[in-house]
Amino acid sequence: MSYFVIIRGPLGIGKSTIAEGLAKKLNAKYVAIDKVLEENGLDKIPKDAECIPVENFIKADEIILPDLKKKMESGKIVIFDACFYHKEHIEHLIKNLDYPYYVFTLKAPVEACIERDSKRKKVHGKDAACAVHWLVSKFDYGQIIDAHNKTPAQTLKEIISYLPKQGL
Repeated sequence: MSYFVIIRGPLGIGKSTIAEGLAKKLNAKYVAIDKVLEENGLDKIPKDAECIPVENFIKADEIILPDLKKKMESGKIVIFDACFYHKEHIEHLIKNLDYPYYVFTLKAPVEACIERDSKRKKVHGKDAACAVHWLVSKFDYGQIIDAHNKTPAQTLKEIISYLPKQGL
């Protein structure tokens, strides 16, 4: 049974750790949208903008969608990992992938995200963490998961509780 999962939330909340863990547990295709943006030169913020424009995310989707559709046609589950601070980006994936889907918004205070970011190999910094936290917090989408004071394993377990039991 194919479906896709969107894991969204601010920088430093643990999206990648959780999405990668979920993909491993479900034998699913893991898609890091930030990597797709970077590999295709779409990760640039224009001088007059506060963030990467939604058009760049749509272009990234168009690059990966043909392959993902083939995988899903053969029964594969797909896990998306990104901040998803543009609602239009989420809606674009939903419109273009004709499969059941689950969206999870991970939440934690900005201070917790800054602290987690500071412990990574590639630190983005306080300003970036604050900016992305603000952008992601503009709207909620899907199931809200409080990831504060939880381990990635605890958050993953909560997400799994909302997914179909087939294959788990």
